[in-house]
Amino acid sequence: MKKVEICLSPELLHLYDHQDKVVVIVDIFRATSTMIAALHSGVSSILPVMDLDTCRSFQSKGYLIAGERDGKKAAGFEMGNSPVAYLEENHKGRKVAMTTTNGTVAIEKTKEAASSILIGAFVNLSATAAEILTQDKDVLILCAGWKGKFNLEDSIYAGALASKLHPHFLTECDSTIAMKNLYEGNSHRLQLFLGQASHAKRLENHGIDRDIDFCLEIDRYDFVAKMKGNEISIPE
Repeated sequence: MKKVEICLSPELLHLYDHQDKVVVIVDIFRATSTMIAALHSGVSSILPVMDLDTCRSFQSKGYLIAGERDGKKAAGFEMGNSPVAYLEENHKGRKVAMTTTNGTVAIEKTKEAASSILIGAFVNLSATAAEILTQDKDVLILCAGWKGKFNLEDSIYAGALASKLHPHFLTECDSTIAMKNLYEGNSHRLQLFLGQASHAKRLENHGIDRDIDFCLEIDRYDFVAKMKGNEISIPE
């Protein structure tokens, strides 16, 4: 029987074997939610980049550059990390180079060993679960967290995905059991529950309530986002 595990922070990744597994990267507020919004808007692919300077260098190669640190758009970048900024579909056909505080770091740490990498967000939760069910691989859900710390929104998404995969995937992982139960106990009041999250409050201080509402919308889209080479796109 296939297994699912949840790693609650990239700082704990060394405790998990992700070799040849399906790895789902989760950064609900906001990197992975923004990636899904961008791809739906017609962006052709997204190149996740670790640092700001490297990301800036891709502008001269024709990429739209998106940079965020500490919840704010980084100086000198065309885009930040807002999913709703892509909804007007002004960037069709463009490639995006993106660097964020947490999400792109999590991708970098897993891309060499994983069998495949999927981008996890509430806005395409069911599509991601359906894709995983077609693959005969164990799954590791990696929460990007906040600067190495546990965060509520990524972890409860991980629980939601584990719930969707049950009973087709077994687990002996306590964090998976805990997060699955946390989600199932709060799925009826997700927005209220996650309104308590520290990063939700951090983003509210920047006046971006629309981003939070978007990030907590379940199954707005019916497609998956997957790494192909070094870039993220919608599989053909």
